Amino acid sequence: MSAVVAAALRFALVALVLAFLLVPDAFAPLLAPFAPPGGAAIYDRASLLALTVSHLLIVVAAIVPAVAISVGLAILVSRPIGAEFLPLSRAIVNIGQTFPPVAVLALAVPVVGFGAWPTLIALFLYGLLPVFENALAGLTGVPPAVAEAARGSGMTGPQRLLQVELPLALPVILEGVRISLVIALSTATIGSTVAAKGLGEVIIAGLNSNNLAFVLQGGLLTGALAVILYDGLGQVARLTARRG
Repeated sequence: MSAVVAAALRFALVALVLAFLLVPDAFAPLLAPFAPPGGAAIYDRASLLALTVSHLLIVVAAIVPAVAISVGLAILVSRPIGAEFLPLSRAIVNIGQTFPPVAVLALAVPVVGFGAWPTLIALFLYGLLPVFENALAGLTGVPPAVAEAARGSGMTGPQRLLQVELPLALPVILEGVRISLVIALSTATIGSTVAAKGLGEVIIAGLNSNNLAFVLQGGLLTGALAVILYDGLGQVARLTARRG
């Protein structure tokens, strides 16, 4: 029964977000009490759907290379030949956690200019550490008996990695991706301060005009997307764990 309820709640949340993005004016009566007198209840300076798509595209464009590099580094340092590079790899993936996102944006703007690129750089750096640590934990946590059985069956090193170690580590790696994705989704809102298109534009417009309705719809949309993506990847992780 709990699984049915959970599925119903997921469907309801996705349907609610889609309805708000496709017909936002239908929700104006709910948000009107939070708008200033004479102010708009629904953000109308740009399409909410277009801003949401742009927001998600920036997040994906930053997280995909972060995952690829983090998993690659984890594979390298989990091999005997690359074990000595573990401290260096940890130092590299910790760079993003050393500076706050605003500082990364401030440093990136003079180099790459305004727009999406400073936000991409900040999200990429922030996405490295969770994926790296989870990938390393997953790869080094493969049971020795399983690894020895694969070796005894005549598998080469690359075959063991692709057919045994990575499939077994995948659920743990996906947990790291989930964390990075949620961090990136929320952090991407500050990208609007450097002219990156996203839901942060709605929040900033609300703060500038003292319009709580704008702040609520930007914040709630970001939070709902984070819940949907986090839950979706959780389902994928559980499915891969069962298959493993």
